[in-house]
Amino acid sequence: MNSDYFNINIHLTEEQKLIQDSTRDWVNKFVKPIIEDHFQKEETPPGLIKELAEIGAFGLIVPEQYGGINADYISFGLMMQELERGDSSIRVVSSIQTSLVMYAIYKFGSEKQRLKYLPKLATGEFLGSFGLSEPSFGSNPSAMHTYFREEGDKIVINGSKMWIGNATAADIAIVWAKNPSGKVQGLIVETENITNFTTTVIKEKWSFRASKTGELVFSDSVISKDQILAESTSIKDAYRCLNIGRYAVAWGSVGIALECYETALSYSLERLQFGQPIASKQLIQKKLTDMITEITKAQCLNYQLGVLMDNGKARYEQISMAKRNNVKMAQEIAKEARQILGGMGITSDYPIMRHMINLETLITYQGTNEIHELITGRDITGINAI
Repeated sequence: MNSDYFNINIHLTEEQKLIQDSTRDWVNKFVKPIIEDHFQKEETPPGLIKELAEIGAFGLIVPEQYGGINADYISFGLMMQELERGDSSIRVVSSIQTSLVMYAIYKFGSEKQRLKYLPKLATGEFLGSFGLSEPSFGSNPSAMHTYFREEGDKIVINGSKMWIGNATAADIAIVWAKNPSGKVQGLIVETENITNFTTTVIKEKWSFRASKTGELVFSDSVISKDQILAESTSIKDAYRCLNIGRYAVAWGSVGIALECYETALSYSLERLQFGQPIASKQLIQKKLTDMITEITKAQCLNYQLGVLMDNGKARYEQISMAKRNNVKMAQEIAKEARQILGGMGITSDYPIMRHMINLETLITYQGTNEIHELITGRDITGINAI
């Protein structure tokens, strides 16, 4: 089954193909056979962190001297695509660790901080989380209430962060808070070495059920002043991390779309109705044709975005467009795939309903669909409507 309709893979290097193929093989062998059960039970597959570390899913784009692989952004995107074929929760664990935690330390940390934390994050010895959103501030994080004050060689943090992936399992958290002058800086919080700090998990979610999402709560919590990310100076630094995360979502969404399309195509060729496979029906062929067309558009969008990323020329508005477009595209394809499967589409024998539910989170994850529309609108008109 060839889902690369425009032969984009001819542009990939051997290393990029190897990363894609090896990630897909791992997902097929270790994720797909077990993920439905863990999703239903609302639990993270055991051993996941170690296995992701072993396939290089932590710090793929980080230099080798810090434990990474120093791969390019197209390779990173292809890995995110293949991980999300398995489940959004699998891709999210990898993306949080790489895009939001390791990238933040690599880009805005001191050399001492890089050497202390990045190798342990790369091997999975440390698991990280990223604290930016708050209970009342998601799309407007610059209005955050979390702040810290300095007391000698210590800082004291107050506030809370909400909808945080890995919240209760993280060894370290990158927390964004306002300093005494009102500017936002990043903090490296070691969850075992901080006072007056609690985490809670959000239970009974209908989406992202195979990963833990929760809250970080600070109440006169004390850490060393050395834990401030040395080079972080404003909320724009947090946004730079989010750009990598949104790039990962753009690729991961295509992974979902591919999985749903390929499932629907295979089913339509096998399912007999009135003595013929339903793939012989015009309406089914129209659905499948629309699916592969939209997937192909998104693949071209992702590849060119990856080229821009690798050349240091990608603008955040372009990343925003890709994230918004590809999630919406995947939503439509998942819906059509479910209809092709009929009643079987809602069962756990097939992955489509699980992907549909996860997409309901991705549409607002790391920026709502509406915010991304307005980012594009501002870019093309020069008028800020946010």
